[in-house]
Amino acid sequence: MEPINTKTGLILTGGGARAAYQVGVLNALSLILLEAGWPAHRNPFQIICGTSAGAINATALACRADDFGEGVRELVSVWSHFKAEQVYRADSIGVLRSGARWLSLFSFGWMLRKWKANPPNSLLDNTPLVTMLHRLLDLPRLDDALSNGSLHALAVTASSYTSGQHLTFYQSMQEIEPWHRTQRAAIRDQIGVEHLLASSAIPFIFPAIPIFYQGRREYFGDGSMRQIAPISPAIHLGASKILVVGAGRMGEKSAAAINQFGHYPSLAQVAGHALSSIFLDGLAADIERTNRVNQTLAMLNDEQLAKTPLRPIETLVISPSEGIDEIASRHVGSLPRPIRVMLGGIGATEVRGSALASYLLFEESFTRELIALGAADTYAKREEVLAFFEPERLVALQA
Repeated sequence: MEPINTKTGLILTGGGARAAYQVGVLNALSLILLEAGWPAHRNPFQIICGTSAGAINATALACRADDFGEGVRELVSVWSHFKAEQVYRADSIGVLRSGARWLSLFSFGWMLRKWKANPPNSLLDNTPLVTMLHRLLDLPRLDDALSNGSLHALAVTASSYTSGQHLTFYQSMQEIEPWHRTQRAAIRDQIGVEHLLASSAIPFIFPAIPIFYQGRREYFGDGSMRQIAPISPAIHLGASKILVVGAGRMGEKSAAAINQFGHYPSLAQVAGHALSSIFLDGLAADIERTNRVNQTLAMLNDEQLAKTPLRPIETLVISPSEGIDEIASRHVGSLPRPIRVMLGGIGATEVRGSALASYLLFEESFTRELIALGAADTYAKREEVLAFFEPERLVALQA
């Protein structure tokens, strides 16, 4: 068995509706561990960190850290029956009040002085998400999980438009020293709905959220912005082993983008590319950096290791084996008609613009396919999963 002081961390990244993939991974993981003899309620992650939609999944899981199986089942139930109306207003009036006004101001703002005093804040109105979060979360139960030791720490990240800093908000019972790096910092706080709304506020698409920080109100957006070290919070919180669940094939070009080479990009294609850079590039770079540090530390002797604050971090990465953009292109038609009409105007309903649509496709036809993909990818790595969580058991089985 692992040493008692070994803590395993979970990193759930951002990606809007793409986060359904994480639920498939978690569901398969719970079944694999159950088959290996783990009690259904046992939580394999002492440290849970999330960003953007991953922050919502992370907090929902942390609230049920005393019963991991229940937490996973709740997430599967929510994501398997998703409707866009649960996240943002998708009716004609709601779209006209937010999206149509925002696009008009974006295109003809110099002509539309009537909105100067009260401009629309975002493409979509995500007030329905508040109701869904209150139903999904059980924050008093999170406090209990931390106090009884079922969970060591929960962390969610957000990016301040006001100060430009990238902040990690973490909650723990034990004293953990906040960390500060260039343009990023951590603060111990009581995680609430406002932190999740801020962390998941995709730039331009959802409105910024005010949070009081250091005695003043700052406006925060999606935590994936300026997140140059997504794995870092789990390490600072004490994890020595980390499972990372991605939201896209890292470092691979989309087939849709390759097939459309030579055509001038639509606004949706540019926006999708920008969002992919925000949500995917930082994670891929941080994984490479962690692997390089591990390789360097492996070459040091015990005396040299004692002189460095660095320590090896075991990681297991599970990310989609198929392009999510291509999957999204098959499900754009399931979006409510007012949303399809609005997105169609900027090319998001075309194959080459499907990357943008993939972040907004909170529809069960899409989310169920991603859940199935996440489960299949995890089962494909079953031996690696067992080696990660039960290395001694796997060695014994192979002997």
